[in-house]
Amino acid sequence: MALTPRLDMRQSQSLVMTPQLMQAIQLLQMSNLDLVAYVQQELESNPLLEAVTEDYAGDAAPADSDRTGPDAEPSSDRNGERTGDADTASQDDYGDGASDPDLSEQFSGERPEQMDAISNDLDARLDNVFPDDNGQTEQAGPSLNDPWMSTPMRDGGANPDYDLEAVLAGEISLSDHLEQQLMTAILDERKRIIGQFLINELDEFGYLQTDLAMVANRLGVEEDEVAGVLDILQGFEPSGVFARTLSECLALQLKDLNRYDPAIAVLLDNLELLAKRDFIQLRKLCAVDEDDLADMINEIRALNPRPGSAFGHLTVQPVVPDVFVRQASDGGWRLELNSETLPRVLVNRSYYAQINETAAGKKEKEFLVDCLQSANWLVKSLDQRAQTILKVATEIVKQQDAFFAYGVTHLKPLNLRTIADAIQMHESTVSRVTSNKYIATNRGTFEMKYFFTSAISATSGGDSHSAEAVKHRIRQAIDGETASDVLSDDALVKLLRDSGIDIARRTVAKYREAMHIPSSVQRRREKKAARG
Repeated sequence: MALTPRLDMRQSQSLVMTPQLMQAIQLLQMSNLDLVAYVQQELESNPLLEAVTEDYAGDAAPADSDRTGPDAEPSSDRNGERTGDADTASQDDYGDGASDPDLSEQFSGERPEQMDAISNDLDARLDNVFPDDNGQTEQAGPSLNDPWMSTPMRDGGANPDYDLEAVLAGEISLSDHLEQQLMTAILDERKRIIGQFLINELDEFGYLQTDLAMVANRLGVEEDEVAGVLDILQGFEPSGVFARTLSECLALQLKDLNRYDPAIAVLLDNLELLAKRDFIQLRKLCAVDEDDLADMINEIRALNPRPGSAFGHLTVQPVVPDVFVRQASDGGWRLELNSETLPRVLVNRSYYAQINETAAGKKEKEFLVDCLQSANWLVKSLDQRAQTILKVATEIVKQQDAFFAYGVTHLKPLNLRTIADAIQMHESTVSRVTSNKYIATNRGTFEMKYFFTSAISATSGGDSHSAEAVKHRIRQAIDGETASDVLSDDALVKLLRDSGIDIARRTVAKYREAMHIPSSVQRRREKKAARG
């Protein structure tokens, strides 16, 4: 058969990832904070987008609005039309201050008649009394118009524009505190540069994680010189800073208290035995009796393993739920999106029409069209994101109804496919929706992925048990232990099988370690130490 070129026509379907589709997928998996930052960036780059403020959202909108956007209710899937031109206010509405002669004179100095009256009272001219001021007076004290002059003295009430927090001193950081000590402790400029470099290498807890050889190499100095500066810095307050290990941190604090001796030095070198409560081995290594060991342990417990945590650091942001679940009057559950976390934007079509009429070039018109399309797609994507989150959350509550009514022991096994089939969406879409999304319930705030757990078979062939429910049973059994009756992993397996849960010993050990619960040997030592 000869090879000859030819033309064929074939019909096929393929999914093309357009920029708009990629944007919708990205919005779907964003958290609240990421979504707000993304929308703010779009507002800055797209002149046709406009944020919906509380005042604007609360106003009644006329019917002929040419501003479009999602409905004010986040759980709605409608696209509303807001009408009316943007609120504008001319200078005439507020008055023209420049045209008021009395107001102008307040900013241009004293009036001539006032200057004459002052001159008569003083029996002299102002330019003779204040020759450097050329007849003009200056205020010698704070003005009542100063923003910090809180207005009870000025107008009998508080100044709404005055921000007290703007003039308050901020929290001093660990670096600032150490730099102040560095200025007085080290006078040599060369060593001060080394000290400043080491301060910058500290973590938020005050530990030095950088190798001294690397510091010496970067600064071009000898490692012994860096070690000498480090010895000086380790004497700074708070005691224990610039330590490289936990043992060194505790040793620095004990030296500062003059409580460091060879016995406690051995104890600090064997902190892993202390964590395991192996007091018998510790007494042998430290060569002390039981009372001395107890005293040394109490001294270590009084120390601060994180000396830098007392200073200003980043505030941990609380989890903000995306969906609220509340019990309805009929015994069911009512879901509501958290509207405070949903940024709302509008498309300013009146501004688009105004600019489009004055645009002369082709590039300007193409830019406006692109901005309009991008703005419309963003509004649609935000509304679709809200509806998808609400739809997935509703199905999760429907599947896990027993959990909301009776607790974690009634949590059912659930996977993404079950939710996807119920709401007729793809598993990947459900996975993106449940990532970094939280539900506030009557039993606490949970991530959506918390409700998706693996199944553990039942011994009698009944309904499977959720992995989270089994973990809860294990924790409950361990919490009810006594010093004389500590449950081993084998005992936990027997207890769970008696409850109808078919589980292996290695699974129990894996769940116990995932919950950061120590072994039965270590728990027994801890309970005996707490009792004795």
